[in-house]
Amino acid sequence: MSMEKILVADDDRNIAELLRLYLEKEGYTVTLACDGVDALEKFNSDTPDIILLDIMMPRLDGWQVCREIRQKSNCPIIMLTAKGETFDKVLGLELGADDYVVKPFDSKEIVARIKAVLRRTGKSASEPDVKEVSYDKLVVNMTKYELKVDGKVVDTPPKELELLYHLASNPNRVYTRDQLLNEVWGFEYYGDSRTVDVHVKRLREKLEGVSDKWALKTVWGVGYKFEVKE
Repeated sequence: MSMEKILVADDDRNIAELLRLYLEKEGYTVTLACDGVDALEKFNSDTPDIILLDIMMPRLDGWQVCREIRQKSNCPIIMLTAKGETFDKVLGLELGADDYVVKPFDSKEIVARIKAVLRRTGKSASEPDVKEVSYDKLVVNMTKYELKVDGKVVDTPPKELELLYHLASNPNRVYTRDQLLNEVWGFEYYGDSRTVDVHVKRLREKLEGVSDKWALKTVWGVGYKFEVKE
């Protein structure tokens, strides 16, 4: 049985209790929060492994909660949005959300999404092995969520780190922007892929001139690759 802790933040008590039933049946430990301020307090006190975060909540909305959590933690976040609400996928990606689910949802779908995000972010209790790639003057450690450049730890947002790890784990393979959105962010994404460009630009600022043995390359008209020189 799983022992991961889940924080469910939703002001609709019926939905929150339904999620609790679904998730506790799957073996998760569940804490409920009824608004944005409560969600931040519960996050700080309970240190959950993943958060289900409703967008439209009183006091603080889901976007604000996501932004505040991302300033201090890489805890996976799945956004919850009601059918018909405008969900700005670009904003969600920029703020660091890992996935989103539209209400009403099926219990099997929500559990599958949680398991997928926990696997992808390395938070699953079933995957204790160290996840790390290293090259000349570069170490990307996803167990610690740590980037070392020339022996020094460089402060890096979670999604930038996940993107670099994904590319560096598959050296010289070319990825389209849509592939990276799907495989790193996990969204069924339709629309502007500028988020990938922004994250690559920020990574290049951290990695520029570090080594001549590898490079984060643009493949014009296609996408990006982590090039390793023979």
